Amino acid sequence: MDFDAVLLAPRRASMIQQGLWHDKTINDYLDACVQTCPDQLAISAVRMESGAVQRFTYRELAQMADRIAVGLARLGVVRNDVVACQLPNWWQFSLVYLACSRIGAVMNPLMHIFRERELGFMLKHGEAKVIIAPKVFRGFDHEAMITGLQPSLPDLQHVVIVDGTGANGFEALLSGPAWEKEPDAADILRRRRPGPDDITQLIYTSGTTGEPKGVMHSANTVMANIVPYTERLRLGADDVVLMASPMAHQTGFMYGLLMPIMLKARVVLQDVWDPLKAIALIREEKVTFTMASTPFLTDLTRHVAESGQAVPTLKTFLCAGAPIPGPLVEQARSVLGTKIVSAWGMTENGAVTLIELDDDDERAFTTDGLALRGVEVKVADVDGTTLPAGEAGKLYVRACSNFGGYLKRPQWNNTDSQGWFDTGDLARMDAQGYIRITGRSKDVIIRGGENIPVVEIESMLYRHPAVAMAAVVAYPDERLGERACAVVVPKPGQTLDLPTLVDYFKSLKVALQYIPERLELLDAMPTTPSGKIQKFKLRDIVKP
Repeated sequence: MDFDAVLLAPRRASMIQQGLWHDKTINDYLDACVQTCPDQLAISAVRMESGAVQRFTYRELAQMADRIAVGLARLGVVRNDVVACQLPNWWQFSLVYLACSRIGAVMNPLMHIFRERELGFMLKHGEAKVIIAPKVFRGFDHEAMITGLQPSLPDLQHVVIVDGTGANGFEALLSGPAWEKEPDAADILRRRRPGPDDITQLIYTSGTTGEPKGVMHSANTVMANIVPYTERLRLGADDVVLMASPMAHQTGFMYGLLMPIMLKARVVLQDVWDPLKAIALIREEKVTFTMASTPFLTDLTRHVAESGQAVPTLKTFLCAGAPIPGPLVEQARSVLGTKIVSAWGMTENGAVTLIELDDDDERAFTTDGLALRGVEVKVADVDGTTLPAGEAGKLYVRACSNFGGYLKRPQWNNTDSQGWFDTGDLARMDAQGYIRITGRSKDVIIRGGENIPVVEIESMLYRHPAVAMAAVVAYPDERLGERACAVVVPKPGQTLDLPTLVDYFKSLKVALQYIPERLELLDAMPTTPSGKIQKFKLRDIVKP
């Protein structure tokens, strides 16, 4: 594969001069762990269905990474070949990435929810040579799906199945044989190591272009984000990370896979979210930090309160992906005793803004944080003119962690000659530099020429005593173009009707044009596995 990561080279000299790119790969960090703390526990991977727990020390982690790397080489994988991985948070996910990094292959993380339509496009577009997937996960037969797709994918040479019992099994091909002891193993591992500017990750993200976009990252871009991220959060080798967000998303990949190794810390992987199990893991493993979306925080807070099982070691919960309701922050602080940190970021650049640990709790539900070191953000109008503090406009990011471009689609890179990336988000910035996301460009509701502040209306909805989850989406209107519909999941035993909702907004002195004109009640929101509400599905639901 030839990677057209055109956004890397123009900024290399500046990034090195500023000390923002560190010219290291994950190999350097893993080797350092083996040298300084080889017998320290690195990973505890929990499989919810079976209850099995697999643990690796750093010495064992490096040995298995070498083994799988040589095994991949035996399958014909060479530098810049794409190895796709459609696995949940199992130890094999982490090890496949570390193995790819040993031999210069590029890992393509794929969400386990993807089916033929998404996989068919991504595997073909990314020219994946190998895909590694579960035989069955959550009742779905991944092996049958991928085997059925393979004839239409000319580049896909090998399907490797975790828990497979045949010749294509992960253990038979990769993790079982002592490949690292073969006579040519050392030479393979030495000659094929990638450099820090080589592409290390190809990860797909949805957008407004009509097809998924293949985001390309190098070791320099992802690690340039993780270093200031850990500084802001004061994380170190003594921390224990719980990662229940999927590692096939950038959250899990960067902060559940890469970050613990860079810190010489320990990670606990949970493959299926279950708040009671999460509480048990936090208590047993003495977890100090986790990062997930708002529903995870809601679940954890409620179950700790109901069970009485405290989580005293959990110092910080970083919550991203959606605004955090103020009452939830207050309840979580009271029940968990944990600092709640709001943040905003994208697949293209990782975390961009976080509040400070010393900030008042109010910052967590009124802002999405302050730019990290090595990151610049600006809010501009449609002509690119920077707007004064407090005014909403398009959000642009210029960061050491900005991606290398979209694979085979440089025309969509959305990056100008000065390095500013158009995020597609709308935001405002206060006088102290804290931003607040006010909506996605594609999620804007324009009612009769008036932009409805979607995020603010949603935040008010969350404060209603009958509301458990809420979102505001547009539906078409012949006269006004669009109107707003509130979609609500009520709390157990509660209900809501439109007149009551309208009265509620009027009591808050909301402009009449901003008040939703429809209400739809659902038993559950359509969400991604990481907990983000899928607004495109809600828009389909509310279509007349």
